[in-house]
Amino acid sequence: MYSGIVCIDKPEGFTSFDVVAKLRGIYETKKIGHTGTLDPMATGVLCVCVGKATKAVELLTAHDKRYVTTMLLGRSTDTGDITGETIDEAPVNLTEDKVKEVILSFVGEYEQIPPMYSAKKVGGRKLCDLAREGKVVERKPVLIKLSDIVIEKINLPEVTFSVSCSSGTYIRVLCEDIGKKLGVPSTMSYLRRLKVGNFDLDDSFGFDELNNLKEAGRLEESLLKIDDAFSYKRVILPKSFDIPLKNGAKIEKAFLKEENVVLGENEKYLFYTNDGQFVGIYHFVDEFVRPLKMFI
Repeated sequence: MYSGIVCIDKPEGFTSFDVVAKLRGIYETKKIGHTGTLDPMATGVLCVCVGKATKAVELLTAHDKRYVTTMLLGRSTDTGDITGETIDEAPVNLTEDKVKEVILSFVGEYEQIPPMYSAKKVGGRKLCDLAREGKVVERKPVLIKLSDIVIEKINLPEVTFSVSCSSGTYIRVLCEDIGKKLGVPSTMSYLRRLKVGNFDLDDSFGFDELNNLKEAGRLEESLLKIDDAFSYKRVILPKSFDIPLKNGAKIEKAFLKEENVVLGENEKYLFYTNDGQFVGIYHFVDEFVRPLKMFI
């Protein structure tokens, strides 16, 4: 059975569920899960967990991401992107300098309201399902962070820029919010995800590439190791810890100190047996270090 993380360069028109369904056929397993929804119109990096790597889905979903997007000023839609119905239009009488100033002002933290056309759930139901029924419900704002914005091209009424952002950021909403601050309607006309956590487009495969690897008996080469997805400090413990590690036992902080293993209190760690076998992700709880996720 295959196990690991495969990064797909998602083509336009595919839902994230479509990608999972296709990969279930390629890897011949039902145990597959994606780590973050991409809209059908979007392309780019979609990390998918296969086999025992599915235990890491919720942790990988929280990774920061980088996108390149094109914002169309002068038009807004009900979905927040050009696939939707136009709800407002206005002339764009703005200078490039003003547009740059406002876009760059979004670097940092701000509260973003999730869009109705999204997979986010409210009261147990997806917002997109409620939106298709013509319902609009109250959504609580979410604090997100944009750590970097680079303006790639301005050809008004369109602006292309790349952005690094925290998990939970909706680029469609960012485009709308930029338009509101500029005083004009706006919508997203293009979106490509460039990076998720440690993985980027160079790590990604198309479906044809995967099928070719499968025919050659080399499909294993498409899978990245689970521990490579995380930037936590790697800790190889003395041989005396091998058995409790493999059994998922908690380890007293005092025992670690006796073996000169010094760890910070509020960090997560990748733990390995003495021979280098990855066991899982551990963290401190009270006076013990305990497994957060086991992969052995």
